[in-house]
Amino acid sequence: MYNKPGINHEIADDAVDRRGFLKTGLALGATAAAAAGALPSRAAAAENPYADPAEPALPPSNMVLDPSRAALVVVDPQIDFLSPDGVTWGVVGASVQEHNTVENLERLFKAAKQVDLTVAVSPHYYYPTDKGWRFEGALEKLMHAIGMFDRESPFELTENSGADFMPQYKPYILDGKTIITSPHKVYGPEVNDLALQLRKHGVDQVVLAGMSANLCVESHLRELLEQGFEVAVVRDATAAAKIPEGDGYLAAIINFRYIANALWTTDEAVKLITA
Repeated sequence: MYNKPGINHEIADDAVDRRGFLKTGLALGATAAAAAGALPSRAAAAENPYADPAEPALPPSNMVLDPSRAALVVVDPQIDFLSPDGVTWGVVGASVQEHNTVENLERLFKAAKQVDLTVAVSPHYYYPTDKGWRFEGALEKLMHAIGMFDRESPFELTENSGADFMPQYKPYILDGKTIITSPHKVYGPEVNDLALQLRKHGVDQVVLAGMSANLCVESHLRELLEQGFEVAVVRDATAAAKIPEGDGYLAAIINFRYIANALWTTDEAVKLITA
């Protein structure tokens, strides 16, 4: 190797060796898995595209839930996302029904209230002044065009409008204990007070659920992680749109595996919350 001045070549060579080992190890692992039949066939993937890999490459979660410093955070538990009366039901309804999202969210609310776990809701609202935005992404344009999450003003919420909470969740949300944050406006909680509220309540662990998987839930996940929270996503207490541009739930579940501290089912989350 040509020795460039100013470079510690032992360190450089070691880095090259480790990169080579990583590439070789992954290649051998994939080959061995394929030879053993561990890699799912196309038919199996088509049957359940959301199934976890038989031989995952990423390390398993070691998150241990501590209810004394944890909170359930539910994003957008609102009619426009979760009810057949909502404006997005035509594209999200199949996913919501497939994952039993409405029922699973209620199970999480019930479990959290049973043990007095901190609960926070991060809602999505649009006021008339939000219609004056001069630039928008594709989904922002669509949401405004179909009147999604519309409210008459910051002070008035028409009951059972698309922006309202699902009726079955109201006993849990409107109990005087649940934190209802200021609204997020695009996808993530950067512009609302979710992080502040959680910190003020001594929370640094989050059990995250709600709508929709690849948009607001994933954006909340990313921001909470950047803020130093430990976050578990409840995989069947969310859902997403299926449109020609792609399956939002599939996109999200892949990223959840990559970046969340844990990925739980509702059964697992309820058991851990109430243990």
